[in-house]
Order: sequence, then C-alpha cells, then structure tokens
Amino acid sequence: MKRLIEKGLMFGNLIRVNSTAWVGLYNRALKKITGRETALTEFHIDISGYSPEIGDELGDMGYLRPDGGNRQFILLTTEQKTAPLLNADLSVLRDVLRAFIEDNESQLFSLTARDAVLGEIDDQVWQVSGPADLLNIRHLKVSADTTGNHVAEADRLTAMIQQFRAQPDAWWDDVLIARMIEQAQKSGDVLRNPVHLQKTDFEVPDFWTADFGGVYVMRSAKQPAMIFADPAQRIDIHGTTTMSLDQRNAIAAWLARNALAEPIISARGADAAPILRQKIDFVLVDAATQLKIDTGNSSRAELRRAAARMGSQLPAEVRGLANLLRYAEQGGDWPVIDSSDPAYFYAIRATPGPARDLVNRMLSELGPDDVRQLFITHKPLFYRLYQTWDDQKREYVAEFLAREYQIDKQGTRDALFGPEPGMAEPERQQPVAGPWGAARASLTEAAAVPNVKGPWGG
Repeated sequence: MKRLIEKGLMFGNLIRVNSTAWVGLYNRALKKITGRETALTEFHIDISGYSPEIGDELGDMGYLRPDGGNRQFILLTTEQKTAPLLNADLSVLRDVLRAFIEDNESQLFSLTARDAVLGEIDDQVWQVSGPADLLNIRHLKVSADTTGNHVAEADRLTAMIQQFRAQPDAWWDDVLIARMIEQAQKSGDVLRNPVHLQKTDFEVPDFWTADFGGVYVMRSAKQPAMIFADPAQRIDIHGTTTMSLDQRNAIAAWLARNALAEPIISARGADAAPILRQKIDFVLVDAATQLKIDTGNSSRAELRRAAARMGSQLPAEVRGLANLLRYAEQGGDWPVIDSSDPAYFYAIRATPGPARDLVNRMLSELGPDDVRQLFITHKPLFYRLYQTWDDQKREYVAEFLAREYQIDKQGTRDALFGPEPGMAEPERQQPVAGPWGAARASLTEAAAVPNVKGPWGG
C-alpha cells in the first residue's frame, strides 16, 4: 500500500490538521464521541473528520462508528467537503455529507469559526438483522451541533423569540425577557447570524452497502432489485428482484429491461477505440503476471508480444474486446457478444441517470481486470484486490493511475462514463433495439434462454 500512498492514490486529498487550535477542537469533539483523545500534534482527516493516523493510534480503525452504530463525523472546516471518505460501508455517505456541508455552508462556516461541529448520519433503521431490512433505508438524516451546543442554544432562543412575538402583552413578561437575554449571551444574535441548519434529510433510493458481503440496492429502476456479491447471502424478497453477481445472464437482462446499460462502442460521446484498447491492456497485464510472462516495461508493444506467447491461454476477454475494437476502427458486421462471454461486462457502461455511478460500480465487480474503472468506482474492492496482486501488476497499475488518471480525474471520468448525471429525474427510457438485439419482456423469459444477446436483452 506504501506505493499507492506515495503516489496519492490512497489517503490522497485529505485535510491536514497541524495547528494547536484545530487539534484542541478535534480532541473536544473526539472525547465527546468516544471518550478518548489523541496525543498526535499533526494528522489528516477525511470529509467526515476520520483520521487514519488516529485510528492507528487508538487501535480502532472504525472509531467514528462506535459499537457499529451510525457513522459519526467531526467538522473543523467546510473545506472538508472536497476530501474523500475513508472506510465507507455505505456508498452514499460521502454524497450525503458533501450535500449537507454545501446546503448549510454559511451556517457551518460560522459555527466552525469558533468550535468543532460533530454529529451523526442516521439511517433511521433500528436494526438490520437481514438483507430485507436494507429496503427500509430510504432516507439519511444528518444531526449536528458544536461541542458547545451552539445550534441547540440558538434553537432555544429562536423558540423564545417566536413565543415573544406571538404572545399578547409579551413586553410585560419580565420572566420571558430575562430568559431571552440570558439565552442570547450563550447563542449570540440569531436574527442577524442565524445558525439553524436547514437541509438535514436526504433521500437515498439507490446505494451499495458492505453488509451481507456487499449488496446493491436499486430502487430507482422500473424493476427494483437487490444484487448480492455473495450468492450465499441472496434471499427471495417479495416485490423486489434479487440476484447475485454470478447470475450474469439475469443481471444482463435486468440491466437491459431497465435501460441501465449501453455498449461503449455506441455510447454518445464515447471514444470507444482507446477505451477498448486500454481494457485489453489491463486484461493482458493480469494474465501475464499470472502466467509469469515477462512484460518488460509493460508498454503496449511489450504486452502484445506477451499475448502472442500466451497461445491457447490468451484470456477470452481479449478475444471479445479485440472484435469490438476491430469494429470500432474498421467497421463491418456487429460482433456477437452475449452475457456468457467474459468480455460482455467490459463492453458496456451505465446509461445516464440517478443510478449511473452505482451501475458502473457493479460493472467493475463483474469486470475487475479493468483496474481503472475499479479504482474510480469501487475503491474498497480495489484496495482489497491490490493486496492479492503480483508486485509486477501492482507497479503497473500504480504507475498507470498516477500518470493517466491523477492528472485529470474529471476528464477521465467524463471520457469513460459520460457527463455527471443531473439532479432532475430523467425520463423513462424504453429499451431500444440495439446492435446486439432487442430487450426481452421479463426476467423469467430472459433467464429461460442460455445467454442474453447484448446489453438490451438479446
């Protein structure tokens, strides 16, 4: 992991805490949450205020989720909104925290100027004892205050002001006026400097959770579904389609019927040829390291020479992707790629919409040799798999990501996945007859055929 850290591919873009004042504020908040303090005089924090250095010091890498409960957070500055979220066991947590900071930025800026803000993200579900309970997670509620309870104190004064304005003859209520004056000394002028947090409730129709071996919950699709990484965890749930990642045909059919995926080769704005060529390189690097074939400096020419030495052991993914690349560059007949082909899920990407990022995350699990997409969309899985790779592959991947991705993250994401989805609800798309066939009517019908032909169902 040291190689990733040195290249800024792990623990990158964190907020540095190195002032006595900030360390003091952080310790006040940390003690209120965990009952403990840090002896460190310098450390780094993510968007939630989590510090890997403090986690190591305390021997508890989940110290902001005490007893496995709701995720806690500590804000020292609104600049934390640009930082990543480490140890995320729910895919939407960073988006929710960033939206909370941006929607309440002026109030939080005022609060963090004098104190640390601490709080929690509540999924409003008392207990998740089985996969079916995940469907109860529909909203995340953010509750926050300073260590000095400035928000609560301001709310009390606001309530008194409202009572004063509504109550007849309030000017003669000496007790109420005295209480207001006393409260104002604690909270300040809430009329000129309001500190009430406005936006604290966030809807989460789609998300990934690390619970039960990893589960994708997708409710924004026409046919809501739960997709399990671990087949042993999959259960039948009334009213929801459930699948596991080893059911490639069923997943392809579901993506097709819900218009959630499209071929890279025909996706609007996608330059398919270089994308496919790079995917081939990634697959070859993995195959070469497993077969102990030397790839020199792992240049494209070296990888092609290594492929020639693989013979019958050349990965099937390469053959399928090469056919698509040939079509993209030379034209001709559409290549026939069905869901049984190992290249299938490398050859599609998510369509625009609210579930786009989550679908791309799932596709990275179905095609994990595409290390660039894996790193961008599913960092927990990337870091886990990285530890299992041969050192030659680790070096290649780290060098590639540092060279090709770090210098233009947003440009790379736009090129691979298209522009960021808007906040407006997209119009329902009807599955269109595509180069690999037309959509099937139902999952039962699709599952009855051996393989689904193309991203629209076959």
